[in-house]
Amino acid sequence: MSSIDNRAGRAVALPLGGIGTGNVAVCADGALRQWQLHNIGNHRGDLPYSFFALRIQRGEPPLNDVRILQAPPAPAEEPPAPLVTDHEVPAWQRELLERVGGVDSTSFRGAYPFAEIEYEFDGPVTVSMQAFTPFVPLDVDRSSLPAALFTFTLTNTSDIPVGVWLGAAMQNPVGHDGTTAPDGVRAAGYGGNTNRVRREAGWTSLIMENAGLDPVAPGAGQAVLTCDAPATVALPQWEDPGEFISFLRSRSPFAEKPRLEATTFAPDHQPGAPTGAVGPSPAGQTWNGGLCAPRHLDPGESVTIRYALTWHFPNRYVNFHQFGPPTAEWGPTKFWLGNHYTTLHRDAEAVAGLVREQWDELERDSRAWTDLLAGSGLDAQASEHLAAQAAVLRSPTCFRTASGAFFGFEGVNGASTTGHAGDVGGSCPLNCTHVWNYAHAVAALFPELERSMRDTELDVLQAPDGSVPHRVVSPTYLPQLWGKHIGGPDTPALDGMLGVLLKTYRELRSGAVDRDWLAARWPRLMLLLDHIRSTWDPEATGVLRGIQPSTHDIDLRGVNTFMGTYWLAALRASEEMARILGEDSRATQLRELFERASAAYDEQLFTGEYYRQVLEPGEPDEFQWGEGCLSDQLIGQWWAHELDLGHLLPADHVRTALRSLVRHNLRHDFSDFDHPYRVFADRDDTGLLVCSWPHGGRPRVPTRYADEVWTGTEQQVAALCLREGLEDEAWAILRGLWGRYDGRRRNPYNHIECGDHYVRSMSGWTVLGAWTRRSWDAVTGSLTLRRPEPGERLPVLTAGGWGYAERDEDGGIALTTVHGDLGVRSLTVVEPPAPPSGQD
Repeated sequence: MSSIDNRAGRAVALPLGGIGTGNVAVCADGALRQWQLHNIGNHRGDLPYSFFALRIQRGEPPLNDVRILQAPPAPAEEPPAPLVTDHEVPAWQRELLERVGGVDSTSFRGAYPFAEIEYEFDGPVTVSMQAFTPFVPLDVDRSSLPAALFTFTLTNTSDIPVGVWLGAAMQNPVGHDGTTAPDGVRAAGYGGNTNRVRREAGWTSLIMENAGLDPVAPGAGQAVLTCDAPATVALPQWEDPGEFISFLRSRSPFAEKPRLEATTFAPDHQPGAPTGAVGPSPAGQTWNGGLCAPRHLDPGESVTIRYALTWHFPNRYVNFHQFGPPTAEWGPTKFWLGNHYTTLHRDAEAVAGLVREQWDELERDSRAWTDLLAGSGLDAQASEHLAAQAAVLRSPTCFRTASGAFFGFEGVNGASTTGHAGDVGGSCPLNCTHVWNYAHAVAALFPELERSMRDTELDVLQAPDGSVPHRVVSPTYLPQLWGKHIGGPDTPALDGMLGVLLKTYRELRSGAVDRDWLAARWPRLMLLLDHIRSTWDPEATGVLRGIQPSTHDIDLRGVNTFMGTYWLAALRASEEMARILGEDSRATQLRELFERASAAYDEQLFTGEYYRQVLEPGEPDEFQWGEGCLSDQLIGQWWAHELDLGHLLPADHVRTALRSLVRHNLRHDFSDFDHPYRVFADRDDTGLLVCSWPHGGRPRVPTRYADEVWTGTEQQVAALCLREGLEDEAWAILRGLWGRYDGRRRNPYNHIECGDHYVRSMSGWTVLGAWTRRSWDAVTGSLTLRRPEPGERLPVLTAGGWGYAERDEDGGIALTTVHGDLGVRSLTVVEPPAPPSGQD
């Protein structure tokens, strides 16, 4: 892991939390921010007076030092990036640092889901902290724990014994609406909160509740702060952080454990120490609570202290505005969705108990995953950014209802959405098919979640005419958007429908679904394919024409390879599925249509440099690109390589078009660039434009978002370049993207587009498969990889397990399983393509 200090990493915020559980982020300065526990996305979410603090005490020479374990806010040496808020430090944290004092600086190292922080300050003790939330690919339940785990290591570097007290403070969040910014301990929903102490199995827990809340209230639930240090004491209920700091300062250096063992119910035994408030909190107000872990350190001695934060908020409701016209079924109801994670654990105490019992195992298995990526042969920058792909999945962008069904917004509303949707809640609900077309990370890491999305598309979302609207209404028993205005675009997105076919074949090849599942849904898939053919190619020319609603939130027109290559890939995927089901006649017909379509698209659109768009006579050019160079012009070829479907268009034309689009669209400076819409790259950034017009011909109203830089598209193009042997082009794109999201001005764990933690960015997972030349078919158990270089361990991930491939002593390839069962029955080794030279 590379290291970055708090000044250079002022935008770093690594989210801690499981799939569908909400988050709290640990930042490069050591602070906890972006609290989002209450089933609603709120990137500015705050929980005041939640912090870590350290007291160091020594008799001779005398020392009694208390400091907050947070570095001072980094000076604004350069302006923050547009449309992000990850760098923001709440006012109460600034005031607390001025009042008590913090550390001088911090250094941060991250390999998701792990964050490691070193605290720098002048004193006889060094302090470091590791934070993580368990993350084990393929193990959904363990990766869905509502927990943040912290391990502090303290070392006495002096030649004199010292006493240390590591404190953790947290505000009781029960009852809060997750939206209103608290004013100290006051916020909407608070009142009647209580904190109590429980000691069990050597751990001391502060249990945060509100027994007076209606159990079905949105903010009803429980949170637990727990510590493993012997003789941990508590100040359970207080308002002002000065009370907790005084509590730390008042601790006696003498033994405390015997008295606490005799009174396990007592928060503290020490006479004369602050005791805090008693009883439920007043109306409109909550309590803060804190734990204090004492340790004695001899010269040179090191100790570790573990803290864990767990939570349980079961009442997820439809607290987001859904697309489509209002319907009578809505009425005044707030529809209850529930949370799957809360069906697995009784409450936050139960989660704390599980964490207590399984900490070492959870850490070991999570670390095995990050070690697999770090030891792959990729450099630190690449492995860290690929690991961070999973952060989107475990952000509030995604959730699971009580039934276990998996859903996702496009992102979380934030600074990039304030103009049209505010900055709280989910962005653009729900399961948007055309955006999720890019998000391959979920299918790779947790195939059962993608299977859930396919079930929703085919069993709930599909209309009687075969079309699939690109957004689902939740709860799913409500009327869906059949024949209704949807929004973004207005009618079912054609690329989203083609993606349903492609994603279904992906799930079959990955092992997420089996042949029986496919056979049961095959009539629906063919109904969808027939709808597409009859609507956009009724004469079976192979070319889609007419109004083609797309992920650009507009209607494309004419003949173009954005939709065309999706179509070609979908035809090939449907052909392969037909053969698996024994429908050879249909497969042959689809193959013939594909070949006709491929020739037509190439003949009509390839300019000798790249693939353009050709409008039909009389079609308006508004929101089109015409002679422009679209970065997603070969998106279907990206899909085809992921599914081992071969080339959709002539291979030499594909490589030429890729080289051309990178040459024309990859900018290395945006300082003089005109941004007519959203700004995702500025100043001296490097980024790939959505579209450019290298030879003129830009329409007066070009395709929407043409002048933006989308990380989802960048990674899609980079992965395709790797597959085609264009390594220089691929790494130029990726280094530019990772340079923008290096923590200085943008958060590497938060790619933005229409909101924070945007799902299109999960296209980056395909970079790993392209780099390893991976092809996996669970139907036959066949795996293809490139030959590893000496010392490389190529990661291998299937729906059954994960591990790595490396050269053995004889030069052959050995597969090692780290988790589960890979299920590989045959292995084919290929040589990576040689980088092409000159023009094709």
